[in-house]
Amino acid sequence: MNAAGKLSVFGLALGLVFGGGWAIGHIAGPLDASAESEPAEHAELTEPTELTEPAELAEAAEVAEPAGVDAAPPGLAAVQNGYALVPETGQLDAGTAGEYRFRITDGAGSAVTRFEIEHDKLLHLIVVRRDGAHFRHVHPELAADGTWSVPLTPPAAGVYRVFADFLPEGGPKTILAADLQVPGDFRPVSEQAGEHRTATVADYQVRLDGNLTAGTSSTVHAVVTRNGLPVTDLQPYLDAYGHLVALRGGDLAYLHVHPEGEPGDGHTPAGPRVTFAIEVPTPGRYRLYLDFQHGDRVHTAEFVVDARPGASAPPTPAGGEPSEPSEPSEPSEPSEPSEPSEQGVPGQGEHGHGG
Repeated sequence: MNAAGKLSVFGLALGLVFGGGWAIGHIAGPLDASAESEPAEHAELTEPTELTEPAELAEAAEVAEPAGVDAAPPGLAAVQNGYALVPETGQLDAGTAGEYRFRITDGAGSAVTRFEIEHDKLLHLIVVRRDGAHFRHVHPELAADGTWSVPLTPPAAGVYRVFADFLPEGGPKTILAADLQVPGDFRPVSEQAGEHRTATVADYQVRLDGNLTAGTSSTVHAVVTRNGLPVTDLQPYLDAYGHLVALRGGDLAYLHVHPEGEPGDGHTPAGPRVTFAIEVPTPGRYRLYLDFQHGDRVHTAEFVVDARPGASAPPTPAGGEPSEPSEPSEPSEPSEPSEPSEQGVPGQGEHGHGG
């Protein structure tokens, strides 16, 4: 048989095979679609795992990542660590003596009545208007039923942020926050341009040295002078030569920092320099409030400092989203901070303190 004949026979055989297959499929009906699209073995691999409930996913995340990673900074919520700040006072009048009352409750809603002493007090209460003005550091009294109370006279109208800083017995260090309304003609302080690293309080001058870098421990020094002379006999206030509170601009995320060393430890001087190690969570602007005691009186100095981005925390532009680098080059060095201004923060001065 020649080549043409062989090709003809082969073509006829193929036609019979495919034609017969079509006929059998037509009689038997179509194949099951699910079986055709996904073999049994593959179906088993794509079955959802048991970790599909939100609670189980959260538990798995906790196992995969240590607690505290990417956690929100303190002072942004009224509930944390199983404790809640429950105000009994929601409003006070400007310029009128009043009383602020609240409770700390546990997960069952019961008032907590047992706390550990931290720096001479069971609880530290920070009150500041949301624009950063009228800072107060006071210490409420605890009643047997778990109600805290403290005399409070808001000097001006506005919305104030109240921070409760405490250590419950057998629990973790906790900072809770809530708003306090003071009705009236609200006149916010104007936003300051640049940093303010010097403050004048009565006849004291306080300078803040050192830079803040986000995500890492930064050392800053508060240097206290009086009428141009160094103050070397600061008095202990709440078991320290100074207390530093930092509030992040915008949301008022909270940090309370105690200085290095302790009075009477044999090597910590009583001024003029008080040293703090502080770690701010993000770059940006912070308001810092320093409490110190001299001449049997507590004074508060206020500063405005810009934190620089750290190596692991790139700066966020004003638009809110991190900018993508144009090419895979090394990140540029952060710019040097501006020179400290000799002008104090307007509105700063003597601040009331509770005992």
